[in-house]
Amino acid sequence: MFTAPRSADLLVLGGGLGGTAAALTAARLGRTVILVERGDWLGGQLTTQAVPPDEHPWVESELGSESYRELRDRIREHYRRFFPLTEEARTRETLNPGMGNVSRLCHEPRIAALVLHEMLSPHISSGLITLLHGWEASSVTTRGRRIESVIVRRGNDEVELTGAMVIDATEEGEFLELAGLPFVVGAEARAETGELHAPERADPMDQQAVTWCAAVEYRAGENHTIPEPAGYQHWLTTVDPRWPGPQLSWSDVVPHTLEERVRPMFADSPERAIHERADDLWHYRRVVSKAVLRDEFPGGEVTIINWPQVDYWELPFIGVDAETRARAIDGARDLTLSLVHWMQTAAPRHDGGIGYPELRLRGDLTGTSDGLAKEAYIRESRRIRALFTITEGHIGREMRGEDAGSELFDDSVGVGYYRIDLHPSTSGRNYVDIACFPFQIPLGALIPEDCDNLLAAAKNIGTTHITNGAYRLHPVEWSIGEAAGAAAVRALDSGLTPRQVRESSRELRALQRLLSDTLGATLAWPEEIRTGAESFDHVPQPAANPA
Repeated sequence: MFTAPRSADLLVLGGGLGGTAAALTAARLGRTVILVERGDWLGGQLTTQAVPPDEHPWVESELGSESYRELRDRIREHYRRFFPLTEEARTRETLNPGMGNVSRLCHEPRIAALVLHEMLSPHISSGLITLLHGWEASSVTTRGRRIESVIVRRGNDEVELTGAMVIDATEEGEFLELAGLPFVVGAEARAETGELHAPERADPMDQQAVTWCAAVEYRAGENHTIPEPAGYQHWLTTVDPRWPGPQLSWSDVVPHTLEERVRPMFADSPERAIHERADDLWHYRRVVSKAVLRDEFPGGEVTIINWPQVDYWELPFIGVDAETRARAIDGARDLTLSLVHWMQTAAPRHDGGIGYPELRLRGDLTGTSDGLAKEAYIRESRRIRALFTITEGHIGREMRGEDAGSELFDDSVGVGYYRIDLHPSTSGRNYVDIACFPFQIPLGALIPEDCDNLLAAAKNIGTTHITNGAYRLHPVEWSIGEAAGAAAVRALDSGLTPRQVRESSRELRALQRLLSDTLGATLAWPEEIRTGAESFDHVPQPAANPA
């Protein structure tokens, strides 16, 4: 028997960062929400896909989203409350539990999932948010330019849900296809977008590699070797033309120059890695660091495998038949397990030996029994045909000129920053990694051309294949979701469509005041940042962290 509400002000499909932010925003503004998430964790790329957050250098400042800072503060507070931290770490304002190089806040995926549910908890209790775990949209009913209802399914059970406004925050933009709405997938042609780095011809199969992440712990003196995966010999011997060797090696390429580099897992001994920082794979996305924990903590250090070696580029996930997709899923999982087996049995060691059998898969930290993340890390999805599409010409340094800064959008509903970072693709393209300016999020990119009660709230907004590489990261997706939730509420309060809100100067300013004054979102960068920020590959650690 289904006893939950079947109708709400907002129907949000997808509980990733964008969907969670949209639901939280709407509930805090007093609107009812049904949030549908196919898995048992909220958080998407941060949790179910096990990717520590890639963030801009100002993420610790007042620039950005107040609610995203709240999420980060709550994660830190969880560690302070429940972990045996050293006194120095406990009192550090910018505590980084994993001391990973990629972010100022590297942490276990499961903890972010706990915190996200905690943030929604009072609104679930009040009835403003109905959270449906394990359900997924299976069909959509439309009438004219509106979505009338959505059928969601769990096993053999089906339920019809309705919402005055609908938000698509699905990880692959799959709701767009279900609803029969126009969308873009893969790369647009240069003639269509005018982008400097777009290919000459459109290619729907030019999709960024997906990555099936995993968590591994180093357990000195122990042997946790897994059986040889089915495709191990393939990955061990196959050399892709764009790559310096087989993927099962310490070799890859520098993303922005494509020069070969060799980056081992440990630059020195694992014991020294606890207290000394290094540009190696272990420190890259480490999420459990012994340096911040008292000696009584019995566990070892843990890092997340989200490295170029496990970028799966042989088959695309989107726009293919079910058999091809299933092969892609199996291939991505097999590649990651093959790298783990190679590291355990055949990888060159820091001490001149072979193999690290001490590596133990930690599926309990990613919510699985096999050691991998719950889902593959999807870097790009189907994208709406939006009222406004963000192109390289709006944010790219080379196209705009080194001192121009990013385009100023009158309808800005948030800000973000990351390099344009496209991983090797399923069409044979290598990295596209180019500098851009700190940018704004235009409302027009969240509104589809052909539907009056739908907003996009994840990687499915009106970007191109190129600009998706900058807008796909954690804090940007959160801000997109927050903006979508606020825009939906403003549309309901005014009795207008999101398009009409955008077209009305009075309503647009009301929405922007709601975001900035009520919700604490930043809508514009200070001019010196917008025009002069240094490009970066990875966020540097704050000086307060120990060496």
